[in-house]
Amino acid sequence: MDLYSILTAVLSATIIAGTPILYASLGELLTEKAGVLNLGVEGMMMIGAVAGFLVSFKTHDPWLGIIAAMLAGGCLSLVHALMSISLRVNQVVSGLALTILGTGLSAFMGKPMIGMQAPVTFNKISIPVLSKIPFIGSALFQNDILVYLSIILVLTFWFLIYKTKHGLRLRAVGENPAAADAVGVNVFAFRYLYVVIGGMLAGLGGAYLSLVYTSTWLENMTAGRGWIAVALVIFATWNPLRALLGAYIFGGVEASVFRLQALNIVRIPSFFLKMLPYILTVIVLYWATRETVRKRIGAPSALGLPYEREER
Repeated sequence: MDLYSILTAVLSATIIAGTPILYASLGELLTEKAGVLNLGVEGMMMIGAVAGFLVSFKTHDPWLGIIAAMLAGGCLSLVHALMSISLRVNQVVSGLALTILGTGLSAFMGKPMIGMQAPVTFNKISIPVLSKIPFIGSALFQNDILVYLSIILVLTFWFLIYKTKHGLRLRAVGENPAAADAVGVNVFAFRYLYVVIGGMLAGLGGAYLSLVYTSTWLENMTAGRGWIAVALVIFATWNPLRALLGAYIFGGVEASVFRLQALNIVRIPSFFLKMLPYILTVIVLYWATRETVRKRIGAPSALGLPYEREER
């Protein structure tokens, strides 16, 4: 295999590996823009993966699997919304409990299906003319519809957040909910809406893993991608366009090293290669937790803080 073919294969694998992380990070980005921290992304991805695979396996319809995954992720995130917004439970504790719940529930639901192959999946769609571009054409413009949908969502969310009145209200809810409430914005409705949407996107990311990326079901198949998505939101400074780039960087780290090792181009133990995406995640989180960095990168001021109208 020549260098051109290797690089094309790595680029294609990077996009596919980064897509589930991108969906989950977009969901978490919207949730955090509304001022709610959700550390249950891993659990929502797991429940989405098993729900999507189960429904798709039973119905032989991958779109029904996607819908089921989004509903499952949305229902699980609704629990977090109830606990953190209405009952004002500590958002970190609620999110961690959600991860434990989602991981355990998915293992229980998916136990009979371990190792089974998805009967149907999403076929690749070639975009005329663009797919013929040398090097990048086959990698960027010969993908399944969910890859294209993820890119459309990135552009849509960027426009929504930064170019619309609704996006201005969303940012206000995350920055200063009391001020937003004072001008008539329903803070609780905004937060509920975007926590649920975030959960649905995380569930979609999980379904992409089980229906497209691996086309099978395995326990704990997300392998920490939910935590990577949380770190990616910080890495992207809460900007959907940067989240797209970051997801492909993380996906590229995961996808490229194993292919280079398989071709004997890189001689590094496999257990070390598996650590690389998580080492990068720890570095990003360490960097972002510094107070000066947090202020500079523009974290929502009310992130993680429950809102009580009586305190306004």
